[in-house]
Amino acid sequence: MPHQQHTVVDSPYGPLTLVATDGVLSGLYMVGQRHRPAEETFGDRDPEPFPEVVAQLDAYFQGELTEFTVPLALHGTAFQRAVWEQLQQIPYGETRTYGQLAQQMGNMGASRAVGLANGKNPVGIIVPCHRVIGSTGNLTGYGGGLDRKQRLLALESGAPAEAALF
Repeated sequence: MPHQQHTVVDSPYGPLTLVATDGVLSGLYMVGQRHRPAEETFGDRDPEPFPEVVAQLDAYFQGELTEFTVPLALHGTAFQRAVWEQLQQIPYGETRTYGQLAQQMGNMGASRAVGLANGKNPVGIIVPCHRVIGSTGNLTGYGGGLDRKQRLLALESGAPAEAALF
């Protein structure tokens, strides 16, 4: 049976719960996040597996890191994992629509399914589901809340630091 551990770290976007499965990051959840698993599924509280994750998140929040390199253990269906892989291909500071992701996956009619998989992303920020927008260019659904999505996109666009803080 996989061994899970978690810790909670502060961020400019509120507390983040980091979850590791067998020592590899498998979850990053925000307070009030939609599709957040129950706390009791996160395992024992222990910061030991997370120093590299925390260092990379800190560098990202400071605008010094544009691509995460921490290993991930993403658990989901084959389709969800394929969507999450596509999310990781969206460059820092850029956005894609759900339809564009579906097209890249070879299934133009799958934009709604892409949206559902995007919403179940277990490793927010690092797997950048915040970089996906609606077909009209509007910000649409984000498990961490549209305000956080807007602030993450502002951070990546180089907006002044005060625009990226609560």
